[in-house]
Amino acid sequence: ASHCATLGEVLARMHLAGQDFALQQPNLRGLPWWNATAPLVYPHLNAQQLQLLQSELAHQNQIAATLQYAALSRGPVHADLFRDNVMFEGETLTGCFDFYFAGVDTWLFDLGVCLNDWAIHHADGRHDSERAQALLDAYQAVRPLTDVERALLPDMVRAAALRFWISRLWDFYLPREASVLQPHDPTHFERVLQQRIQHPLRCD
Repeated sequence: ASHCATLGEVLARMHLAGQDFALQQPNLRGLPWWNATAPLVYPHLNAQQLQLLQSELAHQNQIAATLQYAALSRGPVHADLFRDNVMFEGETLTGCFDFYFAGVDTWLFDLGVCLNDWAIHHADGRHDSERAQALLDAYQAVRPLTDVERALLPDMVRAAALRFWISRLWDFYLPREASVLQPHDPTHFERVLQQRIQHPLRCD
């Protein structure tokens, strides 16, 4: 939990520090990419997986079209800040790396990416409330979430799970020629997404 708290503080400071960054690049693995890529993996899914992916994609398109979503704070995000992209020395965070997928998106999406890796039980994708609360408390001590962000947090952690489920399905079933990446198991984020739908994350 202490590492989660440290990450929450650093993430909030990264978001605030990037506010005046002049260069703009959209999140290249954002909603347009999900919409374009999901149909490519449909033939590889069973009926239950197909229903889940199609229904969640429809849900995220509906959310993205709302005034609430348009009001979310946004700016440069890391978009891939998993545990293996951070270095610690003891309790001190000494570095963040792998900014390959960095771009402009909602800060809430970036927070959702972190929550879905740092604050879950990796064996089955279940929510880890202690770690999540530590991360959220530390983040909000630096940058309190707005009312709109609190309302959409359950949807944005689902969005973050969907993004990585689609990308892992794509890497697994449609590997690129000469790719040096070792595909990750796509069912991990399928489980995370199911958990996020069944047990919506709340921010107290």
